[in-house]
Amino acid sequence: MSAHVIDGKALAQDIRAAVARDIAQFHRQTGIRPGLAVFLVGDDPASAVYVRNKKKACDQAGLMVDEHTLPATTSQAELLRLIEQANSDSRIHGILVQLPLPPQIESKIVLNAVSPEKDVDGFHPCNMGRLVEGDPRIVPCTPYGILKMIQSTGQAIEGKRAVVLGRSNIVGKPMAILLLQHHATVTVCHSRTKELPAICREADIVVAAIGRAQYVKAEMVKPGAIVIDVGINRLDDGRLVGDVDFDPVRERAGWISPVPGGVGPMTIAMLLVNTIEAAKRLVQRA
Repeated sequence: MSAHVIDGKALAQDIRAAVARDIAQFHRQTGIRPGLAVFLVGDDPASAVYVRNKKKACDQAGLMVDEHTLPATTSQAELLRLIEQANSDSRIHGILVQLPLPPQIESKIVLNAVSPEKDVDGFHPCNMGRLVEGDPRIVPCTPYGILKMIQSTGQAIEGKRAVVLGRSNIVGKPMAILLLQHHATVTVCHSRTKELPAICREADIVVAAIGRAQYVKAEMVKPGAIVIDVGINRLDDGRLVGDVDFDPVRERAGWISPVPGGVGPMTIAMLLVNTIEAAKRLVQRA
């Protein structure tokens, strides 16, 4: 029997509709429209598409977007100056710096310059530290969205064995922490992990964020497992595929997310959630 497909697009639409209602109520109560500053540096086509999709979602939800599209020659000092302006701007409640940045700009320095209270991506060391401590204020959008997708299956996370393929600061590490906080037993695998297929076969939950096209094969998946595919890979024939070999794995898993239409829409939805929550905290503190 084929696995249930987790429709990230439909789930994200429900979350976005709830956020739109929340923003409308917030605006009625405070007279304030939550604001998101977006910084896009350079002309990377994929980044431009991501920013366009995020802006469209913000517009539909009722967020105010202050978009900064900067040339690839922008200096680090200039970008830091603009971020500092956004930090001090009371109309801005969230700041998003689209990655990757041009080589003359150090991403770590730029991301650390964003005020932790406006860091709606959840990448600032303060927010990562709070997540590790079990007292999160802003959760990174992609892991947050994945958590919602897993919960949407109706299966308990507590007591399950989970394997996270990938150890990036953006997905792998925070995902592992979130699963631990929901009482799963978590193994993080990476390029130097030995016996990775055998470890993967033990998992009730698999989150694949390893960046290798169709890497996860059916024989690596436990029957009935929840499989979340974070990967986005372009094949030589132009097809867009994930890190999971979808069709064969679907015949073995219990639940599986597609690419596209899975994690991507959820990442954008959770960006909206983080922005309205940041706005509420900032207004309450003022």
